[in-house]
Amino acid sequence: MFLRVNRDEIIEGLQKSANIIPAKTGAAFLRTIWLNCENGSLNIMSTDSNLEFMGSYPAEITEDGLAGVQGRAFYDLVRQLRGNQGELIIKTDGENQNVLVEQGSRKYKFPVNDPEWFQKFSSYPEEGSVFWSGDFLDEMIDKLAFCISEEDSMEAIACLYMAPREVDGEKIIETCGLNGHQFAMFRFVNDDIHEMLPEDGVLIQRKYLAELKKWLTAEEIEMSISDKRLFFRTGDKRETFTLPLSYYQYPNYHSFLAKLGDDDVSRLKVNRAELVDALGRIHLFNTDSNRCAYFNLSATEVTVHAQGQDTGTARESLDAEYAGTLERIAFPTKNLIEILNHFNSEYVTLTLTGTEAPCGVSGEDDPDYQVIVMPMMIQEETYYTEENA
Repeated sequence: MFLRVNRDEIIEGLQKSANIIPAKTGAAFLRTIWLNCENGSLNIMSTDSNLEFMGSYPAEITEDGLAGVQGRAFYDLVRQLRGNQGELIIKTDGENQNVLVEQGSRKYKFPVNDPEWFQKFSSYPEEGSVFWSGDFLDEMIDKLAFCISEEDSMEAIACLYMAPREVDGEKIIETCGLNGHQFAMFRFVNDDIHEMLPEDGVLIQRKYLAELKKWLTAEEIEMSISDKRLFFRTGDKRETFTLPLSYYQYPNYHSFLAKLGDDDVSRLKVNRAELVDALGRIHLFNTDSNRCAYFNLSATEVTVHAQGQDTGTARESLDAEYAGTLERIAFPTKNLIEILNHFNSEYVTLTLTGTEAPCGVSGEDDPDYQVIVMPMMIQEETYYTEENA
């Protein structure tokens, strides 16, 4: 292998490749970045045995070849070199035992990993491939990921769910995240993706979403699917990122969504930004044992308060529109702030089905987005001083 390449042409690919491999632990072959010279390009590849990254970059190839190097160290070296200080020469020595990197008078040597470790990467399935907006996918992940369980042992609810649906004769894509006490659903229309997805939908583990977001840009991408994997490719076909699909049974969430349409629900409409600001101050008075913001509800006003034995009390009142029978309800303060920050609407509506039953959050300017949060049990606490003890 012998090539000349501009450092700036490959640094982004090396970064994306290094992102998915273990830094120090794990098997050596999983910590490898593979460099493959063929067809006039340098191909950079890596895998952690689940995720796969492949990128093809322009280079002056003198001799084809394949070599694997310790990925993190190789990336860190190239990152610290400067593109304006000359091109890089990357080559293997005569016995293919080492990869040599040169930039002017600088010379570095990396031992070559056993080529038998190299396993063929998954081929992008061209049939049925669809184009999609990278920034739209990134936004969709943001709206759902915070509601997905972080525990792999939770199986389906540790996954993002995406399924084709038909609602009132319109073909839509329904995407969901669920962790047991919160649920988020985002709907959008894309006929090509609707046609591509299997009837039962697909599941993507949360732990893969962060790496997918690192790979995504605002540019258009291609997406394709096989029986076992989901494939993403840049519009210019230079980079491919693939991840495995999961095959758990996703819970039936339509049953608790239906509760939001019952005739006896209560509804609270309030300015989102004002509520977020108030909750931020209320949160200062929460403790490990009392993490709630308590809502006292009336027709034109909502009073939010919190108390802690060591922190004191806080109480704020906000203008609101309220219709219903519930007088008081409590939510985990930090969780509710996070939920509200994922909306763009000026006003949000909280649909309350009971003091310990699902509460839906929605907004007029977010018609395709809905979050459900579970209220917390209200426990009356009385604090005593030494005087009244």
